Amino acid sequence: MTALPGRIDADDVALPAPAAPPRASALASALRRVTSVDVLRGLVMVLMALDHTRDYFGDAAASPTNLATASTALFLTRWVTHFCAPVFFLLTGTGAYLALGRRSPAGLSRFLLTRGLWLVVLEQTVMRALWQFNVDYRLTLLNVLWALGWSMVALAALSRLPLAACVTIGAAMIALHDLTDSLAPSAFGALAPLWTVLHRPGPLLATDRALVFVAYPLVPWIGVTAVGFGLGSVFRWPPGRRRAFLLRLGAALAAAFVLLRALDVYGDPSRWTPQPTALRTVLSFLNTTKYPPSLLFLLMTLGPALLVLGLMDARLDGRDGRDRGGDGRLPRALRPVLVFGRVPLFYFVLHVAIIHLLAVAASALRFHAVHWMFESPSLDRFPVTQPPGWPASLPWVYLAWATVVALAYPCCRWYAALKARHPGGWLSYL
Repeated sequence: MTALPGRIDADDVALPAPAAPPRASALASALRRVTSVDVLRGLVMVLMALDHTRDYFGDAAASPTNLATASTALFLTRWVTHFCAPVFFLLTGTGAYLALGRRSPAGLSRFLLTRGLWLVVLEQTVMRALWQFNVDYRLTLLNVLWALGWSMVALAALSRLPLAACVTIGAAMIALHDLTDSLAPSAFGALAPLWTVLHRPGPLLATDRALVFVAYPLVPWIGVTAVGFGLGSVFRWPPGRRRAFLLRLGAALAAAFVLLRALDVYGDPSRWTPQPTALRTVLSFLNTTKYPPSLLFLLMTLGPALLVLGLMDARLDGRDGRDRGGDGRLPRALRPVLVFGRVPLFYFVLHVAIIHLLAVAASALRFHAVHWMFESPSLDRFPVTQPPGWPASLPWVYLAWATVVALAYPCCRWYAALKARHPGGWLSYL
């Protein structure tokens, strides 16, 4: 599974109000900064829908990262969606820092705490029902919204520290957690469930009647969110300095991935191996671990993401650093992406509902029965039980993905306009 957007709303992202009326150029700069962040978020949200569409319509028995059995097209379809979760968590922290323009540090901490707890509850109620279309709780996944919610709760505390301390703690979580890969939950005795929650995916509760499975351990994701909080401070810098930093940092992280992966001595529990062809060897090189996200996985995804963010920032600001106008500089093709990026939680809830309803419709048309689409009793049958002959080929998966995105757009556009007319209040929680 991929990830979920939980972020500080675009309405909360602004520069601190100065004593005197701000200049028009300062206001335009603030708008552009919000736009570049939201466009990147929107891009990975569109990719996220591809992964979730494949979960429903693809072959559940085929592992897309097992190079012994997966085709190159299937591997790359899965690999490109690896960028989703890291970017969501990173930009959640970035949005939190920028929200200090409207909220005091104490107010931001309270908002992160309540928004985070709300996401935890939402994951196990509304989202569970939408993923599985049942409420029997035979199978419960602690998935991306759960991890994002607890990451926001952790950031509620970390954000009260000096910024350097917050970033240092986050970077240490990212860089050092692989040192503990060999520790199994059983090594902690009565505290084994805590280790499962923090670092090792696995069952938190397993009985004859129910399975609660931790899919997203918290430690690395909390670290990414904390580093993202520090990244938010960069968006206060002058445009030229900001762009140079984003591009250099992105290039440095990508280069660090290539170097560490080539050495193959630290940063991921799996090793890359030579394959029958050069292309397949490259795929093995890229085949890093997401659950939990290894250091190499995060370098591989966050490095290119920062490069894209720097390039988009240059596009929005103008290459010469002069004010050229915020959203209006966006290519027309990216404007729907901006809409998705500004209502991420609404989009997340909506797109899962659309995908599952399309699966029900497809089941009714093909098999004249739909009960499979309401059954998910075990991990190998999540989010639905696939009837014999169900899996669609990749071209059909891509067509279904395009349909999901097209259906989601008018709803997200309506909701974005609603939030613009009524900023704040309970709408800031969806």
